[in-house]
Amino acid sequence: MDVVVQRIRTSWTKKSRGGPGAARRNAAPTAFSLPPRFNAALYEVAMRESDSFEPHVQVRDLSAPGTILREVDGLLRVDPPEVSMFAMPRRDRRPPAVRLAPGQWLQWQINHRFVGRCDGAWSYRLETFNIVYGSAAPDVFLGVPTRRVDERRSLR
Repeated sequence: MDVVVQRIRTSWTKKSRGGPGAARRNAAPTAFSLPPRFNAALYEVAMRESDSFEPHVQVRDLSAPGTILREVDGLLRVDPPEVSMFAMPRRDRRPPAVRLAPGQWLQWQINHRFVGRCDGAWSYRLETFNIVYGSAAPDVFLGVPTRRVDERRSLR
């Protein structure tokens, strides 16, 4: 399958809910350039409050992209991203799968709030999935997506 997934995870605590911390968090990119000749792989970028939202990149195979990808009748079917049972808010109704033709790309965003097991402190995460079906130019995700799904909700 000729697919590139760029999964971006931005994580923070209440320190970055307002003021300068929120400004740094909100300035974190939701798309990055890819390395030249990059095909059929998962390009993961993690940005954490504890690292001042500096991007940390890992390249992996597509065995666990965080969503289900299937080729069906010449199109790529992208199911909604996986959601942890511990994440809030609950999402009982999810958007339908998205189908992409070769050369098209999708940006899917979803956010979560988690409660710490020991101290009960809240933490937050924004996940952005940029997915292209077919060959990927280095700047493919820097433009306007063919399709966009926004599952961001108020996290309180």
